[in-house]
Amino acid sequence: MKKFLVPICFLLATMAYSQDDLLKDLDSTQVEQSYSTATFKALQLVTLQTTKMPAKKEFYFVVSHRFGTVKDGFDSFFGLDNATTKLGGIYGVTDWLSVSLSRHTLNKMYEAGVKYRMIRQDNSFPLDIVGYSVADINTFLEKDQYPGLEFKHRMTYVQQLLISRKVNEKLSLELVPSFVHRNLYNPDIERDNQFSFGGGGRYKITKRLSVNLEYMHNFDKPEFYKNPLSVGLDVETGGHVFQLIFTNSQSMSESGYLTNASGDWGKGDFFFGFNLYRVF
Repeated sequence: MKKFLVPICFLLATMAYSQDDLLKDLDSTQVEQSYSTATFKALQLVTLQTTKMPAKKEFYFVVSHRFGTVKDGFDSFFGLDNATTKLGGIYGVTDWLSVSLSRHTLNKMYEAGVKYRMIRQDNSFPLDIVGYSVADINTFLEKDQYPGLEFKHRMTYVQQLLISRKVNEKLSLELVPSFVHRNLYNPDIERDNQFSFGGGGRYKITKRLSVNLEYMHNFDKPEFYKNPLSVGLDVETGGHVFQLIFTNSQSMSESGYLTNASGDWGKGDFFFGFNLYRVF
């Protein structure tokens, strides 16, 4: 009997030690941070930025189009005769910081942006929070029209806070408080400082398809312009995301989109377009 007692005691001790190790592993797993992923598949919701960030050393090439208003029908082939284009690039400096540069045919605008993650949604905090800072240069302005024109008058600045939550595997929501400052503006139809607040959401229909909606409300807005309202469809196709867009703002720059939306959805006055992101 004694010759069996020693092996049995050794086996029981080994099992107890292994169980302690397993419990320790489980405890350490429970306290690990588990970040929310794929809150948004694209860097833009429709025109607004999302809290998605490029990974470190990732480069995105961006091609966007907004055509003319569809209300003119066949006269402008439902706006296709009056296309505006945006070409740009976005580079992930780190996993929490990216820089971007783009050129827009509308107003011959150059746009530089910095996007930086502040907080990530995980098992201890319910939100993603990202900052987005933009500087626009309007090269369309001419000294013939503005005799005292200086370089500073071409500048417009945008500051946004992007606050999102992945509610579940299908639904993600975002709030976007924004501030726009123009160095040169027409007081009849614009403001030098414009505050807006709104946001939108993404609803996943299939593995590679989602519908997006966004709306921004401008405070102290001149009657000439409308509040931007847009709906989009995300189509994910491997290395890139293709976004089909319907919006009441033809501008693709942050400042133009937020404050210069001219279309009226109620009168069938809206614009069709798309965003195409290719990642390298």
